[in-house]
Parts: sequence; structure tokens; C-alpha cells
Amino acid sequence: MIATELATQVATALQQGTLAAPEPKGINTEGVVTFFASNIAPILLAVLGVIFIGRASRGEISKVLTSSAIAIVGLAFIAGAATLFFVGDYLIDLIFS
Repeated sequence: MIATELATQVATALQQGTLAAPEPKGINTEGVVTFFASNIAPILLAVLGVIFIGRASRGEISKVLTSSAIAIVGLAFIAGAATLFFVGDYLIDLIFS
């Protein structure tokens, strides 16, 4: 008697689709990027600034200028990559809409 009631409830649930698995959730990439931009990047820039000031105080101005130029070029590449991301997103929206 209990088994038949259980089987009836399971059959009803399967017909209604209530036992279906929930839709998978994606990774919140915007949250990850925001976290890095607001927390990690300023700390890394502060560390670079301390290193550059330490080198400059020891008289290694040429190394500081070289490192600064490399850091600026790196930031330009990162900004370019972000720009290409938004341009690519725009082009995809333009093509598929």
C-alpha cells in the first residue's frame, strides 16, 4: 500500500517535471573582473610603486625608468585587450541581432 502510493507520487512528479534538475548557473565573470579591478590591481600597483621608490632612492634611476616604461606598456596592452573585448561584443551583437 505504501509502495503504490509512493510510486503514484513519483509518477505524478515525473509527469509534472518537478524532479527535473535545475538549470546550471554560469560563472559570474563580471564579479571576478570587478573584484580584481577593485582589490588586486591597486595592491599590485602600490607594491610596484614601493619597489620603484626603493630603487630610485639607491640611485638606480635607469632601472626605474625601464621598469616604469615596461609597466606602462603592460597597462596599455591590458587596456587594449579590454577595448577589444567590448569591440568584439559589439560586433557579435551587430552580426547576430
